[in-house]
Amino acid sequence: MPAAPAPAPPLTPAPVHSSRALYVLLLVVFINLVGFGLVIPLLPFYAKALNASAWQVTALFSAYSLGQFLAEPFWGRLSDRIGRRPVLIVTILANTASYVALAFAPTIAAAFVIRFLSGAASGNISTIQGYMADVTPPEKRAARMGLLGSAFGAGFVVGPALGGLLAHPDAGRLGFQLPLLVAAGLAATAALGVFLFVVESRAPRKDAPPPPPRREALKAALAHPVLSRVLMVTFVSTAAFSGMEATFGLWSQARFDWTPQQVGLCFAVIGVVASLGQGVLTGRLARRFGEPKVLTAGLSIICLSMAMTPFVPSARFVPLFVGLTAFGQSLVFPCIAALISRATPPDQQGAMLGLNMASGSLARMSGPMIAGPLFGLATGAPYWVGALLTVPAVVLAVTVGRRAKAAP
Repeated sequence: MPAAPAPAPPLTPAPVHSSRALYVLLLVVFINLVGFGLVIPLLPFYAKALNASAWQVTALFSAYSLGQFLAEPFWGRLSDRIGRRPVLIVTILANTASYVALAFAPTIAAAFVIRFLSGAASGNISTIQGYMADVTPPEKRAARMGLLGSAFGAGFVVGPALGGLLAHPDAGRLGFQLPLLVAAGLAATAALGVFLFVVESRAPRKDAPPPPPRREALKAALAHPVLSRVLMVTFVSTAAFSGMEATFGLWSQARFDWTPQQVGLCFAVIGVVASLGQGVLTGRLARRFGEPKVLTAGLSIICLSMAMTPFVPSARFVPLFVGLTAFGQSLVFPCIAALISRATPPDQQGAMLGLNMASGSLARMSGPMIAGPLFGLATGAPYWVGALLTVPAVVLAVTVGRRAKAAP
């Protein structure tokens, strides 16, 4: 058996003005997420305009996640090798094309294919997280990941509200073309911003050997006392949250006869809460209590809020309980990314963050597929099952702190 290739030495960081690079990238993330947030709340209504059933609505969410699951680790490993900037440009341009294609999809089957290809071409998240880790010292990574999450949240403030205003469901499928084309324009603007203003954070090395395949990366992660638990937390908690997210439009319409405008405004509330939580609180809490404790608290909040949401007595309480779920998620996201970056060598961070995103993509694929049939049985079932799924994630998070202290 041939000897395994020696690990690649760390790539030499490219000279970068970290503050400028950071804020330009955050602005790019915000613009891109406005487009993404504009589309997501409208998908259930868009799918119903194509005569989709409840399981097909949730499958439309899963198609994107399946493509992302298959391709995300590849983009992360590629960004470790050739640099973050070219991967960002290619993937954001692919998002642009997918929004345009979705605007003109003639059938739900065509929409499935487009969403799958869109997910396969989407490598933004792990690459951006890798960029943030490149330009940030370890002790500041939870706070910086919180800023990244805040930019995501701010995009979800503007995007859903804008999507609700632009959509015209009475016009059927054509009523969703304008918001999808606006999302395409925003994604194109983000790609142009990366091309013009974002400086490469890692100088590419032509002599660097190719990164290990996913199987080897997964084997190494599962053998690691911290990474193995964090990946499981990502999978379980994301499956619970994505099942709720995919059925929220159907649930709110069934319970309170909500329209796309009202769903969009509620998602904007989620964005406000997530943005404030990640941008203001998470970094400070992580510095004071440590990422594992903050992660455990966030998962506990998600569990309780999801269990209580189906029992809301009237529509005016929905933003409160959904906001609590979003606040819990705002604590979870940056802590997981910070824990992974702390436990991973610099030249493997893109690969491991991509593996974490693949775990999340697998969860976002399976969560809606489970939630769709559950919604057919009882409108509150996706929330109750989601709360139950979060319980083992809380247990795993409790053990992460001890393992992190013991890990080399």
